[in-house]
Amino acid sequence: MTMDLRHITGKVAALSAEVAAFIRTESLRFTEANVESKGQNNLVSYVDTTAEQRFVAGLSELVPQAGFIAEEGTGERADGLNWVIDPLDGTTNFVHGLPCYCTSVALMRGNDPLLGVVLEVTRNECFSAWKGGGAFLNGTPMRVSARTDLRDSLLATGFPYDDFGYVSEYMDLLRELMHRTRGIRRLGSAAADLAYVACGRFEAFYEYGLNSWDVAAGVLLVREAGGRVSGFHPAKDPVFDEEIVASNSAIHTELLEVIERNWQRQD
Repeated sequence: MTMDLRHITGKVAALSAEVAAFIRTESLRFTEANVESKGQNNLVSYVDTTAEQRFVAGLSELVPQAGFIAEEGTGERADGLNWVIDPLDGTTNFVHGLPCYCTSVALMRGNDPLLGVVLEVTRNECFSAWKGGGAFLNGTPMRVSARTDLRDSLLATGFPYDDFGYVSEYMDLLRELMHRTRGIRRLGSAAADLAYVACGRFEAFYEYGLNSWDVAAGVLLVREAGGRVSGFHPAKDPVFDEEIVASNSAIHTELLEVIERNWQRQD
């Protein structure tokens, strides 16, 4: 069956706006008493679970045959098509009242993202893309930045919250990039980092220890905006292998060379 990806992307964007409005409203009355812990530095609340349930209900009507890969475990994974959902990427920011957190939804066939929507809740910015259709910010076409040198580039990264076995190598990488770039930012939301690469605010983003729901939508945003996405090593899948490098394409090779010098993890 042929799907109208443009039409479905528009519906996902509308649903994302509804869920974002719910998150925005709850942020006004949210307290620390509503927080639970799923593990070390891994927070969840009723806002995450309710947002995910709303996504699953709405997306089930859009593509009934698709399964779900969702952070809070709602729905079941299918063999073919799957919705990959992070209902609130940046939960720690949300809990602490920091203004960068997103909803993130992708439709994937196997390892191939077909569409992606990231909505940055506090700025009410909707980043969307479908395969072969380009990428958009609030309906306006967007492109990655045109900078060609790593030394002129602003990068984003994140830090592991529970996988600390490679912190030394990661700090070595951070140290070299601090000297070789315009600067490095840490927003606390991988979905936002990728969206910001796609629209040209960052030249690149790199991180390890991520899950598919953190990056699936953002991977397509960057690719459709003219960028490049890979793992730290060529054999790695950026969605499912827990490490990602996304860039404006022009600095990708140079950035990978720096990563490979400092990153020896092979598993």
